[in-house]
Amino acid sequence: MSATPSTPVPAFRGRIGRDARSGHYAVPHRYRLHLSLSCPSSLRIAVTHHLLGLADVLPVTLLPAAPDAADGGYTALRPLYDASAHQYPGPASVPVLSDGWTGRIVSTHAPDILRDLALRFGEGGPELYPRELGAEIDEVARLCETSIHEAAQHAGELGIEGDGHEAPLGVLLGALDSLERGLTGRRYIAGDRLTAADVHLWVTLVQLDTVHRWHLDAGAVHQVADHPRLWAYAQRLTAHPAFAAHLDADGIARRHHARCRGREAAGAAMPIVDWEAARCAPAETRPAARQPRTPAATEARTARP
Repeated sequence: MSATPSTPVPAFRGRIGRDARSGHYAVPHRYRLHLSLSCPSSLRIAVTHHLLGLADVLPVTLLPAAPDAADGGYTALRPLYDASAHQYPGPASVPVLSDGWTGRIVSTHAPDILRDLALRFGEGGPELYPRELGAEIDEVARLCETSIHEAAQHAGELGIEGDGHEAPLGVLLGALDSLERGLTGRRYIAGDRLTAADVHLWVTLVQLDTVHRWHLDAGAVHQVADHPRLWAYAQRLTAHPAFAAHLDADGIARRHHARCRGREAAGAAMPIVDWEAARCAPAETRPAARQPRTPAATEARTARP
């Protein structure tokens, strides 16, 4: 892992507003996404971008799976970072939402980017952040980030033994148990329609199997795999075109092995899911057709100062 810079790294947290008064507002072709599909945040954004049908509105530049700079960033993004913050001290990393009019970064904060794609550019597409499901979507995000990602990372760290190993593993398994129960009688994790919670959970499960599994012992991996509804759900989503088009399991592995300094454990031998086979399976669900924008929305997106 790269060292933490001694100088505080500036945060890019710009938001896309509703109209020209906001400065950054939704206009076709004004902005660009810079993503690497091996990065979990980038993968969430790429799937969301596809679900919303934004290919003709907001272009995407895909970067290689493994960063090429010594600090863990991308040399191709360094000019953009330096233009946005003089002599930017941190790595030029993904994801990035950039503004072509100013040549600067709007945001590198994935949760904000995801919501702005859905709420500012996504009219006419599927409603990924329905207000009535806000609490469930937030709870799934919390489980994914804290109870799965962080817990799996701690459970697989070199040198953790005994109670120190079992505590984070217990948190991880508890989260998976909760999600397994949540899928009882449900096709999607927040109900009967696909939402941002499904995108977040799917990416988290991909990371759990393709990254964290390498550092868990065989017994732990067996317990993780013992959630049949959850892994069947992950495979079903993988066959959806918006998910299948952006899954690069080999790239995720290359990124992980290029950066990881931890010890490989017995659980690395066998993946839980054959992701390539799932990606190529016939999809039961196709993306919702993109509806025409309302005149007001179209006008707001074509105005330029």
